[in-house]
Amino acid sequence: MKKSVFSGNAPAPIGPYSQAVKAGGFLWTSGQIALDPATGEMVSGGVAEQTEQVCRNLTAVLEAAGVETEAVVKTTIFLLDMAAFPAVNEVYGRFFGAAAPARSTVGVASLPKGALVEIEAVARL
Repeated sequence: MKKSVFSGNAPAPIGPYSQAVKAGGFLWTSGQIALDPATGEMVSGGVAEQTEQVCRNLTAVLEAAGVETEAVVKTTIFLLDMAAFPAVNEVYGRFFGAAAPARSTVGVASLPKGALVEIEAVARL
């Protein structure tokens, strides 16, 4: 059995998918990019500013599901430019702290809406 999760504090999906799905004792989030939930537009600035918005969007989805960042067990980061890795790490570290989840980081050719970074997560319920 699965249940979709929606947060009005995160951007609405830009396609036929859920922001997150609860299933099997876990929450599986869709990838979040740096869209401002109020405007639907990409935030201005570079990869650090985009990562900050991505983490805010991801946190909003987690909260809508009733979980906190401490419940996240795995994330995947998609980066347009692997040279941005240190800047992303700095922002990401502030959101996940010392009990950081397992993580993969993947360099990609492009991301939706021209995003520089996208992050998805899996959390315990």
